[in-house]
Amino acid sequence: MALDIYRAVTNRILELLDQELVPWRQPIRVAGGGMPSNLVTKMPYRGVNVFLLGMTAWAEGYGSSHWLTFRQARERGGYVRQGERGSLVIFWKQHATTDRETNEPVNIPVLRHYRVFNTDQCEGLSKEAEEPETMKPFEPITEAKSIVEGYKAPPDIKHGGHRAFYRPSDDLIRVPEPERFVNSESYYATLFHELAHSTGHRSRLDRGLEHAGRTLADDAYSKEELIAEMGAAFLAAAAGISPPTIEQSASYIENWSRRLRGDKKLVVQAAGAGQRAADWILGQHGHTEAIRDIASPVPSTRVHD
Repeated sequence: MALDIYRAVTNRILELLDQELVPWRQPIRVAGGGMPSNLVTKMPYRGVNVFLLGMTAWAEGYGSSHWLTFRQARERGGYVRQGERGSLVIFWKQHATTDRETNEPVNIPVLRHYRVFNTDQCEGLSKEAEEPETMKPFEPITEAKSIVEGYKAPPDIKHGGHRAFYRPSDDLIRVPEPERFVNSESYYATLFHELAHSTGHRSRLDRGLEHAGRTLADDAYSKEELIAEMGAAFLAAAAGISPPTIEQSASYIENWSRRLRGDKKLVVQAAGAGQRAADWILGQHGHTEAIRDIASPVPSTRVHD
């Protein structure tokens, strides 16, 4: 049963990778509904700025969707904390000039840019601007909840903050409150990812996490991310929430595999370790040999160099 699920998930991920489906993955809400807007003007940012600021908020773990310039922070009685870096915002401005051929006045669009700061990077701002968050009550998924509760001798799981991570030195998982996620499936998919990381602790499957780097350029770090996401996909399938989460996992895995020179064979190899991680959490530790068979190279029609 478990091996069939693993095969199906691995095959589906490889199919999605072959189609080069790489949507942006951002399952955690930020304050104000998540659309970046200017704190002072209340105007939402448009075009590529939505992606630039949304990506920055996700990467840095900001809990606000509001941004402002250095001057605007001062005008609101606050300040940007020392050492904080601004985020790029671009816009087109009409520049009045004269046509060289006709000598007629014309307006030419000129690309301009400036930098803004998230309100989480500031101190002392007046309080009336930040709108309270409105979040739907969290509805647990029975099967997913059972998987989490069935993990024997698990790491410590704490809720809070705006980012999810696993810290092997403390055997600690930190994940935002369930209500902060766009839906219950996204919460469990994210928690499953961190739980899969935790199986690499020296007291469990010992994948040498304490020696892995912390940047995208580090191969060991990237491989561990692939393993954790494969494990999360398998756990999601076991919980019956696989359709949306497998597609999310495929885009996430594609991002990491590109960092490793686009080697899709790595996805299949990581599947074996991901399966061992899922089995550990599910309490099924006797499938090692069969899992190795699944992790072996698949036909060339599926794997690309």
